[in-house]
Amino acid sequence: MVPSATKTQLRTVFGVTSVERAIHQQQVAPGDPLPTVRVLAEILGVSPATVSSAYRTLRERGLIVTRGRRGTQVAGRPPLAARAPAPLPSGVIDLADGNPDPQLLPDLGRALRQLDPAKRLYGEPVSYGPLQQAFVKRFSADGIPAEHLIVVSGALDGLERALKVHLRPGDTVAVEDPAFLGVLDLLHAIGMVPIPMAIDESGPRPDAMRAALDRGARAVIVTPRAQNPTGAALDAQRVRALRKVLRDYPDVLILEDDHAGPVAGVEAHTLCDTKRSKWAVVRSVSKSLGPDLRVAVLTGDATTIARVEGGTIIGMRWVSHILQRLVVALLSETGMNAKLRTASRTYSIRRKALVDALASYGIEACGRSGLNVWVPVPDETETVSLLLDRGWAVTPGQRFRIESPPAIRVCVAALCAEDAEKLAAEIARIVQPSAATSQV
Repeated sequence: MVPSATKTQLRTVFGVTSVERAIHQQQVAPGDPLPTVRVLAEILGVSPATVSSAYRTLRERGLIVTRGRRGTQVAGRPPLAARAPAPLPSGVIDLADGNPDPQLLPDLGRALRQLDPAKRLYGEPVSYGPLQQAFVKRFSADGIPAEHLIVVSGALDGLERALKVHLRPGDTVAVEDPAFLGVLDLLHAIGMVPIPMAIDESGPRPDAMRAALDRGARAVIVTPRAQNPTGAALDAQRVRALRKVLRDYPDVLILEDDHAGPVAGVEAHTLCDTKRSKWAVVRSVSKSLGPDLRVAVLTGDATTIARVEGGTIIGMRWVSHILQRLVVALLSETGMNAKLRTASRTYSIRRKALVDALASYGIEACGRSGLNVWVPVPDETETVSLLLDRGWAVTPGQRFRIESPPAIRVCVAALCAEDAEKLAAEIARIVQPSAATSQV
């Protein structure tokens, strides 16, 4: 029996307002259990079929999840609009935003002034040929098959499209732990359930990947380099070990998110090859050319790319050819490859400066590639708060983590070596006061 008070509350939440509004207004919280179909039908005085249909819709929208014997719950990360973060106090150095250094991005104005795009009409190809050709060369140079490609609106758009053509709401997906919060939010938004894979500086651990696949994961999402938030990157040895694991799961979809591309600071390695039936690699230009260029190229097996293209024609139809042509113009500029190499080296120097400075205090941070350094701390909330009081804004690791221990993410994209030393000293004073004091 359901207590009368509980029935009244549930009628208020589910009868007067929608579940979505109830979540948004914090009447129910992420992780809260929901009644079974039969119980809720009794409470609301409707048929079980009506409740079952409503639950199915809510699952498809990522608002609720079904956890087997644990029943139905409010999703841990329901896809609802978040409040804009409060502006940082004056004088605080922002190492939380995750942006590339504007000084290392190309001049869009010059390329735009030289752009003379043709008129774009319905019925024309989804992808701009010269952009495809440019990425065929880049993928092939990195040993990534590039026979089938399509242009998408950024890395997350490519991942979402590839997932949707093979999986359905309720399916499980193996993800890195910690993982890029955009990937976690995406999975919850489309009703898929993440299964964590522990990682180290070389990417997913083979035992963790096998454990996730044994739990029934139908897809694996891996960041081959510039992993956000940890800076982890695959190397040749780890690729061999992970491919050995994946050979035992030939029907699993493999997705790689190479969002940083040429500015990652390490060479590309891939788990994908033409022997697998379902795979895709997406490479974005957001970190190398600028976040406002919502352009990425997805390469994969013939079936995956054909399905993605079919879905694109039905839905958004194409990615702006003005943006596609702009990316081609930028990549074709004289000296652009040298500029990208300079950006890559600069980010590497900045990562190393902070990792080395922290190591001098006995703090082991991770940051092999990309724009971020992951720093283990005993208490994220306290560390973030105290650093903000001392003039540094960093990101707590909670949103990135599933089962991994506490840490903070520091975006080092614009962090000079002198500031890296100062920041390391402040972190040490907070997490290891005695060690920091001994170096003063």
